Amino acid sequence: MDEFMRMRFEPEAEEEFEAACGLLVDRLVRWAGEQGLTVDGFTAETALDYRHRATADGRLGLWESRHVEEFLLSWLPQQVTELPGEERADVPGTLRTLLRFLHAARLADPRGPSLQDSLGAVDRVADQHLAAMTDRTRWGLAKFWAMTAAEQGVDVQDGAAFQRFADRAQRGEVAYDQQALAAIMERRLTGRALSGVARAEPQLPVMLPPDDELRRRAEASTTVARLRGLTEWAGQGGRPVTATGRLRMAEARELVDVLGTGDKIEGVRSSADLPRLGLLVEWAKKARLVRVVKGRLYAVAKARPVLADPLQLWLRAFDACFELRQALIGARSGWHVESMLFDVYEDILDDVLNTLYSLPYPMPWPRLRDTVHLAYRASFQLDAGSDPQHRMWFEHADRDLRAVLDLLVDLGAIERDRGMADPVFLDIDLSDAGPELPADMPPEFAELLGGAGPATDPAARERADARREELTAGPVELIRLTELGTRAVRQRLLAVGRDAPVVGELAQASAAGLLGVLAEDYDPDAARTELAGWITARGEREGALRQLTDAVRSMTFRTRAQATLDVLSVALDGEGEGMLRTLRRDTQLAPLALNALAHRELLSPEDMTDAEQLLVLAESLLQLVELAGGGDGAEEMLRAQGPQARDAVAAALDSAHPDRAGLDELRQLAARALGTHGAGVGRARKARRSSGKSGRKRRR
Repeated sequence: MDEFMRMRFEPEAEEEFEAACGLLVDRLVRWAGEQGLTVDGFTAETALDYRHRATADGRLGLWESRHVEEFLLSWLPQQVTELPGEERADVPGTLRTLLRFLHAARLADPRGPSLQDSLGAVDRVADQHLAAMTDRTRWGLAKFWAMTAAEQGVDVQDGAAFQRFADRAQRGEVAYDQQALAAIMERRLTGRALSGVARAEPQLPVMLPPDDELRRRAEASTTVARLRGLTEWAGQGGRPVTATGRLRMAEARELVDVLGTGDKIEGVRSSADLPRLGLLVEWAKKARLVRVVKGRLYAVAKARPVLADPLQLWLRAFDACFELRQALIGARSGWHVESMLFDVYEDILDDVLNTLYSLPYPMPWPRLRDTVHLAYRASFQLDAGSDPQHRMWFEHADRDLRAVLDLLVDLGAIERDRGMADPVFLDIDLSDAGPELPADMPPEFAELLGGAGPATDPAARERADARREELTAGPVELIRLTELGTRAVRQRLLAVGRDAPVVGELAQASAAGLLGVLAEDYDPDAARTELAGWITARGEREGALRQLTDAVRSMTFRTRAQATLDVLSVALDGEGEGMLRTLRRDTQLAPLALNALAHRELLSPEDMTDAEQLLVLAESLLQLVELAGGGDGAEEMLRAQGPQARDAVAAALDSAHPDRAGLDELRQLAARALGTHGAGVGRARKARRSSGKSGRKRRR
């Protein structure tokens, strides 16, 4: 199913996130009360808000040590205002309860740490939290002025009073901590404010061979051999270099021959005129394999283990590519200038590699080039025109980008071929794209999507036609990451907190964890492969399938249970339909199985008994309540349906649906929304549920 209780939402999906967050907090508060655990609803909501808004991956169910530390020591001090005299919640205690709930409700990401490890992370920084909350240099700008006003007797919840304070502050009539404000502003200006973290696009799962196979391929890399040869040549005793740190010409000639760099040495009087060898030496320096000390080039002793492992040496060389800007595309003399790529080299290289990562088809050069051109336009504030000067700038940058791609080809990170571009890369005719593409869309963005811009712009349409012709007239250059390149890019993605799933990493996950990730992150083909590997790792197929259906049975949220059963039935291919028909007779899973069969048009309403139709009706209502976020959202939904909803709820309550607690909640929601029997019970329950939440409002 497309809509279910997800644990990650796109940044623009604000309504969906707010609904899910509210439902999660309601269920958490209820569960904590049953378990006798500490919980503060506002703090729990803020924790989910942090994972959604302030981290690159946005995974609500994954809490590594760095997330715990950042939330307790940075996000809360920066974002949440605790006014003088206000009751302070047990924040570390609430975070512990939230972590326990995520695991108990089968919502924790199986690729994250264990519950005990996450709880241990809370314990390690809990004592620092209070000091962090009172450290003014960690506050956000809004919090700083709100606290300053409150400390000077201003009622910050009185809009007029706070505005008068702000006016006095602007006139310089308010005393404040100047050092703290300077630290806050410095953090904002340097981009270290957590609210500025950009959400990264989720990546498709990739398939990688074992490291031993990647190690064999790395060993075959000419670049790896040359870097190793250069390092061994330098040795522990070192080799003399010139005063400017360059190789002396005699040694350079020797190395060109030994390493096979292909530089022309006839008539060359300086090693500075041997570009390939010079690049290799600089590469080895950036990879921390050699270094220059007191006029000699030495091998770095600590690099010996890396040199002995071809895969680690290859990965070290790959990472060093990001530091080769000057050596690779820098101006060779004062007569030349750098291209646009020089100024944004690292960002563009990252973007290019991330764009190629997990693509199911090789990317045609024209599409990659145009994507990079769009980045140049954004970085250098260029308009969408194509005057001769701009064309010259783009051509210069294109030549440099090709030099970078040549380097990556030599390393074995990417491969290039020629062929027809896959239709997925062909231009979209925006004139037929419908109202979702606004007429005032900036031309450069419209061009990236389909090269057109508004249909009324003849110049934009001409450029679009030219681009389409370039992609369809015949074979084009096609670019894709190799498996070594995919392995290296994935390592970089993980290092910055991005989600980069790889097929096979869930082999030891719990059944519930596996199904949750497959439902949220995997395409059908990757899900089939991952599921097959998981079942094989269990040894006994029947027992493995039983674990999987038991996991669906244990799901706390109906929509998530439905999504996991759906993905299981699809990933099992030919077995899926038979499994669903068997589960049609299962007391607990029958409503979900019937829904799945109906959705796949394997079962019509006429094929169901009256009792089964009631089960499907009840299941649909329970799932709608969840999707509406429970509480006020669900009441609105029911109220909008009027008498029709009253009849549907009455029929659902008469069903034999196994989720009796869910039906009880539905009854009480209907009582409040529609005025049906049991309104008093509904009000009492609402009061109990709300009692666990803090009455404080978020102030930032």
